[in-house]
Amino acid sequence: MDTIDSVLTEADQAWRAYGVGSADRAAFAADLRLDLQAAAADGVDPVQLLGGDVAGFARRLADEAGVRRVRRDYSRLLGTALIGALIGGVLGYGLLVAVYPLFVRMVDIPRSIEVPIQVAVAVYYGVPAAVVVAGAVIAVRLRLRDLPQVRKTARLMSLLMPAAGVLITPITMAFAWSTGYSTAPEVLLAEVGMVLAALGGATVLARHLSLRDHEKTSDAPPTDYPPLRSAPR
Repeated sequence: MDTIDSVLTEADQAWRAYGVGSADRAAFAADLRLDLQAAAADGVDPVQLLGGDVAGFARRLADEAGVRRVRRDYSRLLGTALIGALIGGVLGYGLLVAVYPLFVRMVDIPRSIEVPIQVAVAVYYGVPAAVVVAGAVIAVRLRLRDLPQVRKTARLMSLLMPAAGVLITPITMAFAWSTGYSTAPEVLLAEVGMVLAALGGATVLARHLSLRDHEKTSDAPPTDYPPLRSAPR
């Protein structure tokens, strides 16, 4: 039974990677479990029954059933979002340089108009951060128009990426404090890596959430599944 469960786990992973929806995966798994249990009762190894390539068998089964596959394309999504964020970062830096004199005047304005330093700092760092997020979201929205649910993905990115930035900022600041605010290249790379990891995680989560309901509702499982092909005995 452990072998059957491990085979089903591997098959489910292959179906997920192949873009098979949750309803189809459940139907495939139930059908496959019955076939494997019958084979095991005859003394046939489950892996041998599938020809030794569980992942390949799972993909062939999905193709033969004609299921609609949901394209996740995490690698394309992350690459596009990163490029957009980098472009946004460059634009944000330029904007920061342009508004820096205004920022200084805002801090040094007459005391009759009090501007909390927290507000000034929030504006100073928040505006470039918003441009970075906007760059990533716009890049995904424009460059990946062929992906299903890309609009919902972009909307969720616009919510989750700022949240990730808020969460990672104190962690990054604590790390910088622990290093004595070192400007060594390896320290700066580590700080950039933490920020990119947080933004990347938010991007992946946005894609996952945008496809979760889509998988459940848009792909009704076919009525008949093709017979499972077993390996020659």
